[in-house]
Amino acid sequence: MTFNILQVEYYNITVQSQITDASNLISRIAAAGVDFHAFKATPLESDRTQFTFFAKNSSKMTEGAQKAGLNLDGPYPALLVKGDEKAGALADIYERLSKAGIQVDEAIGIADINAGYGVLLYLKREDCDKAVVVLNM
Repeated sequence: MTFNILQVEYYNITVQSQITDASNLISRIAAAGVDFHAFKATPLESDRTQFTFFAKNSSKMTEGAQKAGLNLDGPYPALLVKGDEKAGALADIYERLSKAGIQVDEAIGIADINAGYGVLLYLKREDCDKAVVVLNM
């Protein structure tokens, strides 16, 4: 199975607001010229939310957050793995990583987008290069 693999970095921002207030935060960062591969919002409490941004350009993310007056936590490493939608594709990814002793700390996936899928794998920095090699075998 062939994968399209991209090493990415993500940043967390925790704010005093609810997920429904995300448009303000996203607009502030986007106004600084930042584009994203993906984003995730997780409620921490009723009035606090952690946003995770997978920026296409890490330096723009850092500069954009500074311009917007935001405090970033990160960057942290991840892999964005994309491929053609086939039964068992995700299982194949996890099997390869498991056999290589690579621990996935967290994952987010989506399927059936233009007949394909994508999964973001949160990994330790030292495992990213190894995971790329393993998935390209």
